[in-house]
Amino acid sequence: MSELLDLVGIFVFALSGALMGVRKRLDVVGMAVLAEITALGGGVVRDLILNVRPIAFQSLGYVLVPVAATVIVFFWHPHVARVMPAILVLDAAGLGLFCAVGTEKAMEYGLSPLHAALLGVTTAVGGGMLRDVLAGEIPTLLYDRQLYALPALLGSAVMAGLSYHGMHGWPATLAAALLAFGLRIAAMRYKWRAPLAKGIGE
Repeated sequence: MSELLDLVGIFVFALSGALMGVRKRLDVVGMAVLAEITALGGGVVRDLILNVRPIAFQSLGYVLVPVAATVIVFFWHPHVARVMPAILVLDAAGLGLFCAVGTEKAMEYGLSPLHAALLGVTTAVGGGMLRDVLAGEIPTLLYDRQLYALPALLGSAVMAGLSYHGMHGWPATLAAALLAFGLRIAAMRYKWRAPLAKGIGE
């Protein structure tokens, strides 16, 4: 079940990467690279920091799912763009899932709650940050005007706190993921924004 949820999150993130490739007028190779990086980058960085073989290199599905997302966007990108609201909801779900799972894995490998939470954020937003850098955009992590990294940070912090107090398994993961998901959805619904520096206009 956990692998299935992983693959769903990977698929949604890959769609956003491939769509970025369309907007940047990249060919199918560039689209596939952005899809793979967006979907797998955060998890690969997390596993390398933990000094374990990345899970993306242990299962064929983790590589093929972004390829499938690229094919869909390549042929039907106008239709995919039209259902972006639904994709953004799934993206928020992936954000919540990945930050919680990433934090829990870091705690299992002995990291402190603070470091585990930071690694959980890396899992959730790392792929998108790498995508933006490759596409020549300001990374969302540095320009969090739509509250993307902050929900991941809060979800990761809750997951780290629960794990530290001995609460593990799917109830803790679900609670942390739902917090990040709910905050991200609320930010999109009510157009919440992170503040700019004092004196800087919108």
